[in-house]
Amino acid sequence: MEDVLKKLGSIGLIPVIKLESPDRALPLGKALLAGNLPVAEVTFRTDAAKESIRILSKELPELTVGAGTVLTPGQVDTAVAAGARYIVSPGFNPKVVEYCVKKGVPVTPGVTTPSQIEQALEYGLKVLKFFPAENAGGTGMLKAFAGPYGDKVSFIPTGGINEKNVTEYLALPNVHAVGGSWMVPAGLIESGDYAGVERLCREARILSLGFSLLHIGINPDGSDVLENAKFLSALLGMPLKDGDNSAFVGRAFEMMKKPGRGDHGHIAIETISVERALEWLSGFGVKPVEETVRIKGGRIQFAYLNRTFMGFALHLNRK
Repeated sequence: MEDVLKKLGSIGLIPVIKLESPDRALPLGKALLAGNLPVAEVTFRTDAAKESIRILSKELPELTVGAGTVLTPGQVDTAVAAGARYIVSPGFNPKVVEYCVKKGVPVTPGVTTPSQIEQALEYGLKVLKFFPAENAGGTGMLKAFAGPYGDKVSFIPTGGINEKNVTEYLALPNVHAVGGSWMVPAGLIESGDYAGVERLCREARILSLGFSLLHIGINPDGSDVLENAKFLSALLGMPLKDGDNSAFVGRAFEMMKKPGRGDHGHIAIETISVERALEWLSGFGVKPVEETVRIKGGRIQFAYLNRTFMGFALHLNRK
């Protein structure tokens, strides 16, 4: 059970899909994989759900397929028999939850209140759907939940999530992943524009990571580091902060006093989640340098990568 939910958390983004015809399932699944978004939550809102799940699970085993809008134990059986690896329900239905727990099927029921959260905890659930997220209080409500429940439970907010607010949700420590449909719009699916779906998936995945440039570290070249830093500070009107190992000019430039990683220096990149960023980068053959990984509060705070860029080492920092 935990492995599937862990996989969802490492990706952080779950396409919520409504299919009118199972004929659309395979080309859509291929578009998801091509867009580096290997997850599909197929909702039981149409009669095509069962067959669509079967096709996706059989033909694309690398895709993590789940069933959404599951309302009854019977639908659980139907979804699992078709190949669904996890179950999502819009609300907290004790019959559905208990049935899934007894069957050993990962389930994330929808909750909006502390009472529902505590019911879920009684069943041993640690990852819950927060639905409808925006209408139920959005990030403000999730921040409020963090107080009494801490790290006992995390959430998959769904409902009203889009490209404008996805990073705001994913920045919260008690958000496991987010669900949304903006990257799999019905119009593109029905028109057969799977190239458009692929593009939106890739854009959504990158957006969800919240990448931004933190600073550039420059290795010394034999000249006076502090004098160079003072010159750059005066030139750009940025404050100078001198330290034991380096001098910072604003936040953008770190002038190293001793050679560090990289022939020329390093490039520091910020991200909402180093873990999710590493999952994304693994698709490009990029991995962390294990001895550089630093953990803070149970999450990766910092890691150098095993790939350099034009003589610069690369490292990730959690925002």
